[in-house]
Amino acid sequence: MPLQFVRSSLFALPRNLLRTPFLVTKLRSQAMGSYTASSQSSKLIFRQLFEKESSTYTYLLADVSHPDKPALLIDPVDKTVDRDLSLVKELGLKLIYALNTHVHADHVTGTGLIKTKSPGVKSIISKASGSKADLLVEPGDKVSFGDLFLEVRATPGHTLGCITYVTGDGPDQPQPRMAFTGDALLIRGCGRTDFQGGSSLQLYKSVHSQIFTLPKDTLIYPAHDYKGFSVSTVEEEMLYNPRLTKNQETFKGIMENLNLAYPKMMDIAVPANMVCGLQDI
Repeated sequence: MPLQFVRSSLFALPRNLLRTPFLVTKLRSQAMGSYTASSQSSKLIFRQLFEKESSTYTYLLADVSHPDKPALLIDPVDKTVDRDLSLVKELGLKLIYALNTHVHADHVTGTGLIKTKSPGVKSIISKASGSKADLLVEPGDKVSFGDLFLEVRATPGHTLGCITYVTGDGPDQPQPRMAFTGDALLIRGCGRTDFQGGSSLQLYKSVHSQIFTLPKDTLIYPAHDYKGFSVSTVEEEMLYNPRLTKNQETFKGIMENLNLAYPKMMDIAVPANMVCGLQDI
């Protein structure tokens, strides 16, 4: 079945449509039940990959219980596309989506190169980013791969178009949940807010309303880490994040006085990433 956008309720969809691996579902503000069953993580292949020059994490997820073994990549980097695609092939997966959490300023996204090397893969980014991609998602949308899905949450503040992808809430979804937070929430930190339409107050509200409201055991997987960390949890960041545990005004003061250098890749990366990582497409 070809890729579709479906705007009706999840529970109104035919069962055969729900099982397609090529589905991005438009789902607005639907209440979902909390976990009541044991973990179904045996359905999920998950790999955390690292690009050392920009300290970027790329994430590979796939539903191996589905006959097609559909897979997606979150925040791929142009310099490690061959590595990522080799891993997809070695694991016998079918890559269907390449997603970005936002328009990156410190590296060029790999989504464009992936599309040239793996025809049929669709690129995804938020509509609010103002950039080009095959699919532009909005808060409440679902990105489905096999019987698993990611929920889209708007987490602007680092940039206007930042989103967080969260694994599904339901008895047939992996437990604990996983949040791919981009640069909105880092492990014991957060993304800067002094360019690309950033706002410290908006970022503070985004993290507290869209990430810290997730179950406390939700795993936090950021787009970057510079201190050797690989994963955290909502509970840990609510307790120990040195910036986001402060009140809003204190947080604003911290962010206004970081005095960070201009990103060395920004003038190259941002224009390229506005067009899927390839300036000539």
